[in-house]
Amino acid sequence: MPEPHLLGPYVRRFLLEHVVAERNLSRNTQRSYRDAIRVFLRFMTDCHRIDPVDLTVEQVTAEVVRDFLTHLKKERHNAATTLNQRLTMIHSLCRFIGRQAPELVELAAQLQAVPLRRVDHPTVPYLEKAEIDALLATPDRERPQGQRDYALLLFLYNSGARADEAAHLTQGALDLGQPASVRILGKGRKTRLCPLWDHTAQVLRTLVGNRLDGSPDVPVFLNIRGQPLTRFGIHTAVERIAARATMRVPSLKSKRVSPHTLRHTSAVHLLRAGVDINTIRAWLGHVSLATTNRYAEVDLEMKAKALAACAITGTDREINQSAARREQSNLMSFLASL
Repeated sequence: MPEPHLLGPYVRRFLLEHVVAERNLSRNTQRSYRDAIRVFLRFMTDCHRIDPVDLTVEQVTAEVVRDFLTHLKKERHNAATTLNQRLTMIHSLCRFIGRQAPELVELAAQLQAVPLRRVDHPTVPYLEKAEIDALLATPDRERPQGQRDYALLLFLYNSGARADEAAHLTQGALDLGQPASVRILGKGRKTRLCPLWDHTAQVLRTLVGNRLDGSPDVPVFLNIRGQPLTRFGIHTAVERIAARATMRVPSLKSKRVSPHTLRHTSAVHLLRAGVDINTIRAWLGHVSLATTNRYAEVDLEMKAKALAACAITGTDREINQSAARREQSNLMSFLASL
């Protein structure tokens, strides 16, 4: 009987060699994979009484994985998106193990065959022009914090950057000349170049120009203590400003405004302005065009225009008569060709 394969060494190599070295995934994604593995190992300990040190690859069967997903849903009340995140980690780990140990390829294939759960994507939230204008008008730009908040909102709306991308933005990534642009380090450690409006460049130039330390490694957005603003701090700032902006535009009360809402808003407004969908994909740093296409689906205004463009103006009788005439003409031409 062949010697069983301990899972632990494969997990260590997967996280260090594959996740970090080979794919160079972001720190947040690394933590997500690590946490998913922790949850799975805890499940094996609590429900199957197997110590992680003794757990073998052969003991992780497709049935065990399905039990794990059921456990997450019923006991931990995880949503389908969370279940898919955990299962994606298992799929990725299995692919890695299959490449390292050919004798485990069949088992790895069985585990990868466990399907992801169907997820109904909610409608993408975004702000109308009047709402984003109200948001930008809310910070008190006579105060340092208000200047920073205005610059932050303007940058998020202009670039469509994620909260984490804005948190790690450094002064050296800004090119505030003519034309102005910003170099954003996104998911997967991929860099993209995004153009900046002249007004955005001017506001950022004022923000970073007021500092004594002009080092390129200094973060652009700082808190009131002069420390780098974290992605959680950016979330808090945007939500605080949105709560105050409801006094100007009451429709904001029914919307949950976050940095990602501004990212969605940037995409929808670019689409309405006639910007090509592929350009928007590169602008936002999407890997798949299918992700960007979601914005086209939520824009009811564009749907209405498309519907009007292909609207039929004749009566049903006129349409049917016209179709009949075309069919008769095609038939006569066919007979004449014989």
